Amino acid sequence: MSGLDLYPVSLRLLGKPVLVVGGGEVAGRRAKALLDAGAVVTVVALEAGDDVGRLAEAGLLTWERRGYATADLEGVWLVQTATGVPAVDERVAAEAEERRVWCVNAADREASGAWLPAVGRLDDVALAVNAGGDPRRAKALRDAMLLALKTGRLPLRRHRRRPGAGRVALVGGGPGDSGLITVRGRQLLAEADVVVADRLGPRELLEELDTGVRVIEVGKAPGNHLAGQDEINRILVREARAGHLVVRLKGGDPYVLGRGGEEARFCRDHGVDVEVVPGVTSAISVPAAAGIPVTHRGAATGFSVATGHEELAELPARPDHTLVLLMGVRRLAQSAAALRSRGLGPQTPVAIVEGGWMPDQRVTIGTLATIAGQAERAGVRNPAVIVVGDVVRLSPYALADLGQQAEPDCSPSIH
Repeated sequence: MSGLDLYPVSLRLLGKPVLVVGGGEVAGRRAKALLDAGAVVTVVALEAGDDVGRLAEAGLLTWERRGYATADLEGVWLVQTATGVPAVDERVAAEAEERRVWCVNAADREASGAWLPAVGRLDDVALAVNAGGDPRRAKALRDAMLLALKTGRLPLRRHRRRPGAGRVALVGGGPGDSGLITVRGRQLLAEADVVVADRLGPRELLEELDTGVRVIEVGKAPGNHLAGQDEINRILVREARAGHLVVRLKGGDPYVLGRGGEEARFCRDHGVDVEVVPGVTSAISVPAAAGIPVTHRGAATGFSVATGHEELAELPARPDHTLVLLMGVRRLAQSAAALRSRGLGPQTPVAIVEGGWMPDQRVTIGTLATIAGQAERAGVRNPAVIVVGDVVRLSPYALADLGQQAEPDCSPSIH
């Protein structure tokens, strides 16, 4: 048989009597799989290995300590023969054929009435792979497909929804590069019915969504909000109540200045189940794209994240404590002045990283005294992350003497 004459089918064996002839390693493995499917398993073998012995001692199967007899086929739905003795396996298979009982013959696949595939499971998805009677090949293919499912590379969306309400997943998409989203986030995108998407984050993944997935754009840009936060909250609840799996795809991490806490609370207050998937926050990852660690031995042992100069009065103002400013380009001059008024020297290093991890990434490095002017001349725009502190000197883009005015560096990102 080449496999072309096989008709793949899944059997419901719950409560059905099944016979296993043989007690060795293969028989033990197959008996366990049959038990997992809910079958009532009887093993016939003079001797048995540890697997069969343990299952019998636990009362999970019946072990008949004797040789095979034709009467053992009476009333069974499926037979697995794996004695290791070809003549015995052939006899079992032949007698099962006469009685119209499906038999898996481990000794001779060509004479086997049924073939067992390599099986893999992910949640409620079961994979069954036959590969021309080559079990190692089948297992390799199964493992590859499972990996693709687990990493969201294959569509997992349900087209027949189970009865009941849907749910919401708040997914942190990372700083924008599609390779920096978590495996769980990618998997949920592969399952989604509706994606509520921000302007930032891994936008190219939207192009890979399954046909029929609706994308609702709610991105926010300075002076241009497609949807306010209250409207976003209502969208999430509305779509989940319609029975959908709703993925709220956000840039960075949903709980780091992403209002994810508000969205999660609103959903739960309205009876909608919420899963939160952390993301790689831009506060740490975007400086890293410019070669800047937010902490470094001998340079900084801590860091703070803020969104504007009003918050700076409450944060440490020392070159050895890194300050990360998000959404701070418009108020950069005021923030630099505020930090200088708190005692940070004019030569304190500052870096601005625009479009971190994206093809158009740009790094501008200067000091508190120069950075506002440099940003204005270069036309720096959001999305950008500003880093203040001695760790900026570690960037490969930093000038040896940061006391001199640095010019904007337009080098590509350092993936």
